[in-house]
Amino acid sequence: MPDLNINFCGIKSPNPFWLASAPPTNSAYQVARAFDAGWGGAVWKTIGEPIVNVTSRYSAVHYADKRVMGLNNIELITDRPIEVNLREIADVKKRYPNNALIVSLMVESKREAWHEIVKRTEDTGCDGLELNFGCPHGMSERGMGSAVGQVPDYACMIVEWVKEVATTPVIVKLTPNITDVRYIARAAAQGGADAVSLINTINSITSVDLDTLAPRPAVRGKSSHGGYCGPAVKPIALNMVNQIAGDPEMHALMHRANGKQNGKPFRVPISGIGGIQSWQDAVEFMLLGATSVQVCTAVMHYGFRLVEGMIDGMSNWMEEKGFQTPADFIGKTVDRVTDWGHLDLNYKLVAQIHQEKCIHCGLCYIACEDGCHQSIRMQAQNGVNYYSIKEESCVGCNMCMIVCPVEGCINMKEIDTGKPEMSWNTYQQWLAEGKIEPILPPEHV
Repeated sequence: MPDLNINFCGIKSPNPFWLASAPPTNSAYQVARAFDAGWGGAVWKTIGEPIVNVTSRYSAVHYADKRVMGLNNIELITDRPIEVNLREIADVKKRYPNNALIVSLMVESKREAWHEIVKRTEDTGCDGLELNFGCPHGMSERGMGSAVGQVPDYACMIVEWVKEVATTPVIVKLTPNITDVRYIARAAAQGGADAVSLINTINSITSVDLDTLAPRPAVRGKSSHGGYCGPAVKPIALNMVNQIAGDPEMHALMHRANGKQNGKPFRVPISGIGGIQSWQDAVEFMLLGATSVQVCTAVMHYGFRLVEGMIDGMSNWMEEKGFQTPADFIGKTVDRVTDWGHLDLNYKLVAQIHQEKCIHCGLCYIACEDGCHQSIRMQAQNGVNYYSIKEESCVGCNMCMIVCPVEGCINMKEIDTGKPEMSWNTYQQWLAEGKIEPILPPEHV
């Protein structure tokens, strides 16, 4: 069987599945239960000066028959005393020495405050620190969380303060509430961060109660913007993880700080977060550059034993693909994500409908006729509508296949255009060199 052990910037873990800093890691009781269930690591719920939380705290977006497509929260960091958290962290680490235990930290932006919390936290024997630069609500109004994670100079400065005294790896948790996540990641690397984790939650208001007119979750008829997470944010998280994994400047910063590993350029250690609830989700994050993955919403929805299927699923997939360790496939997809200008304009797909599987629902026709490219014909035979593709006008957009309710009824087939591979960038170059005639009017070039 494959070996799921990972080494994340020096932190060893029996598998890449970690709990994110959140309600499921709020106490020793919960983290111990998680480790007993099979989780490889956990990031303790953010500690700092304890605050007072409100009720209610969560709201959700449901879709069709799926509950909790997205989860919004206005909960803040720990509401328990620092000394209680630190005592429990030390106890858990002693009881589970082989599991990765990282502690999330957030204090006011003062050098002495960061020095003190880092020293006290590392005295517990924890494996690493995660600096919470991502919380989008409550704490940000106090000059912490995303208020730091949105300003590169602040992020770099605080990481430098932490690295002055830290003896364990320092991970910086990044906010997605920013124009380009790479700027903060680079700032963290310049400050000496050993790794990054992302994404933290996205600013959101999930809904408004149409009877009371109060936004949810309501606190005496009022609410606040909160942090959005769950399956709905996964595509955003995947893109941001890949942005950092594929960023040459980030690699250069990390390479200068860390040199090479086994003769190979240093890979930026990334812990991927955002909507992960299956082994397939985890593999996707890892293919796009993550070494470990962190889970929160799925555990709040389904419980700690969710990890059993994740471990079995990843192990079976790795065995099928011939991968011995996660290192064999981490980042394999990064180089396949490129700028639009590098995509082949002469690559052509068209849809094909397998009539023996068609249930004649007409969803493909409606989608194409009203929303896409009018490339499906409808013909009535004996009171039943039959659908077929107009290949001459089909642009291969995939929409008919996406809306079709029958698996395998519609698929895309490649058409040989007889033309050489040509991207938009290549076209511009060939045009400038006089090697090709314009394929568009001059005003469109």
